[in-house]
Amino acid sequence: MASDPQARPSPAGERPVTLVDSSVILDIVTEDPVWAQWSEGALAGARDDGMLAINPIVYAEVSTGFDRIEDLDDVVPADDFRREVLPYEAGFVAGKAYLAYRRRGGQKRSPLPDFYIGAHAAVRGYRLLTRDAARYRTYFPTVTLIAPPPPAAS
Repeated sequence: MASDPQARPSPAGERPVTLVDSSVILDIVTEDPVWAQWSEGALAGARDDGMLAINPIVYAEVSTGFDRIEDLDDVVPADDFRREVLPYEAGFVAGKAYLAYRRRGGQKRSPLPDFYIGAHAAVRGYRLLTRDAARYRTYFPTVTLIAPPPPAAS
């Protein structure tokens, strides 16, 4: 698990909210042979620590594997995953992160969903549960990440 010591802590007595990235949910749903076990354990730990949340971007990314909304809702039930709107402030922060990405040589021509997800966590002071930590660490350094450790250098 990785964390940023500068991340904003939850107010005293409040349990943390963890925004869950689609990579974690998809690992579990698809029974990914490499990542499912890690994702299941990390999701269970985040749920034990506090509240889980998703936003419409995560919901959309996970939805691609389902034909019916009811089946998707069985996988990400509203009782377990608080449904949150994307804050307008997150759009601004995502745009600034995207601009930094482009200035560093990033080739994508439109803001990526990851920038919106990271910005949502940043503006709300949420933790972020993800398997894809590199971009979040770079562009959202104040977000506490729950992520697998980086691969050891060889």
